Amino acid sequence: MFLLFFTLPLCAQNGDEVFSFLRYPSSARANALGGNTVALIERDPSLALHNPGLLGGESDGMVNLNYMSYISDIKVGSALYTKAHKERGAWGIGASFIDYGSFKEALPENIVTGSFSAQDINVQALYAYDLSERWRGGLSLKFLYSTFAEFTSTGVGADAGVSYYNEEKAFSFGFALKNVGVQLKAYENRRQNLPWDIQAGFTKKMEHAPIRLSVTAAYLNRWKFDYTDNMQLEHEDSFMQTLVKHFTVGADIVPSDNFWMGIGFNAKRNADMKLQGGNSFGGFSAGAGIRIRMFDVGVSVAQYHPSALSMMLSLSTTLSGFRP
Repeated sequence: MFLLFFTLPLCAQNGDEVFSFLRYPSSARANALGGNTVALIERDPSLALHNPGLLGGESDGMVNLNYMSYISDIKVGSALYTKAHKERGAWGIGASFIDYGSFKEALPENIVTGSFSAQDINVQALYAYDLSERWRGGLSLKFLYSTFAEFTSTGVGADAGVSYYNEEKAFSFGFALKNVGVQLKAYENRRQNLPWDIQAGFTKKMEHAPIRLSVTAAYLNRWKFDYTDNMQLEHEDSFMQTLVKHFTVGADIVPSDNFWMGIGFNAKRNADMKLQGGNSFGGFSAGAGIRIRMFDVGVSVAQYHPSALSMMLSLSTTLSGFRP
């Protein structure tokens, strides 16, 4: 009922998305596997930012920090603290941001008068509960704030998700309804849509090898991805081209609890890079992680723009490990 309340104003909104940084990955592990993952079961609290149904008591007392050098001087980051609640619950509180850097401010006559900055900020609270031995459900509430020079905007949103994990078969499934909400205050007069999305996916470990395959279907709330090329000509994808753009595929090697390596492919991002004149490596990503004493460190790279690679660093630790 709570989520349906947010969807009511969406029909009246027109225009481009606002707070689109919510689509960026908040985990080096997720970034390495293509940027979309809602089913990966790991002791990594940042995965709950992709699907709150992945949050659990195994992340009790953990702190997670993420930082990504996006493009040029644009920076993306997040911080999260998670805590177990009684026997079957867990909660978390965190924040994420994107800093677009500094811009020159000028008059129409091209006279520079100064500079201004632009940022988007998200503060959120999460709660998850074990519905059964294998099923878990979670909810995340978000307060959004944006500033571009003297213009500001606010909004509220929510994520809801479930996860299923069968340890014997090394199989997990996840479903998430993401960024459902409204822009409360517009920059000027016209309100815009939040980048809401429906995602579903699974992860399966091979029976006789430490390799896992992850497949995620995104943009399930829409079908077509029509586009306009550099010649301002409109194009429409074929059925197969449209279908493929909805999927992200990743594989990781996990020989032990202390080390992992992963690669991923985001089909829609690959197609978008080609549209912008980028090379064929757009949409590919890779990363690795290692546990060093009390810290889990992960690094990943991906191409979100034809002109540059984006690098992400993740750091997680358990506060109880610092006790004497």
